[in-house]
Amino acid sequence: MEAPDETLNKLKKHIFYEFLQSAGRVFILVRYSDKVTLGTRGFTAEERDNGIILVFNNRMNFSWDEYGISVTLVFGTSPHRCSIPADDITAVYSPEMGAQFVVTLQNRKPLEVRTEEKTKTETEEEGIIAEKIQEPSKNVIQVDFTKKKK
Repeated sequence: MEAPDETLNKLKKHIFYEFLQSAGRVFILVRYSDKVTLGTRGFTAEERDNGIILVFNNRMNFSWDEYGISVTLVFGTSPHRCSIPADDITAVYSPEMGAQFVVTLQNRKPLEVRTEEKTKTETEEEGIIAEKIQEPSKNVIQVDFTKKKK
């Protein structure tokens, strides 16, 4: 039997290629990690907190092996050799299809459930539920999947 992370990474890859084939492009959200290489560019301070969104289309030359994605991406006018481990891809989505696949990092961070006035934080491993007043997370990324008319 495969490890859960391996199965999840295969699912990310499958969805990535399905979106790419159907829509012609696919977006991924990559969380900050020392294992992610974005050439000499690296992550900005905001990207370290929120992650970086990368766009792939079917004309790009890239490969996805058991480790993750290897590709040369252009930021501004400079090409950067990038290596993105599948473990650090937290979302795969397609605005054209109005579909997304999002991975929660429950084993690495507590799972937060918003209520009107409180946030319940549950740590899966311990089974403990703690209630506390908390401001909404600033790490939420909103994606508008509606098509804009030209």
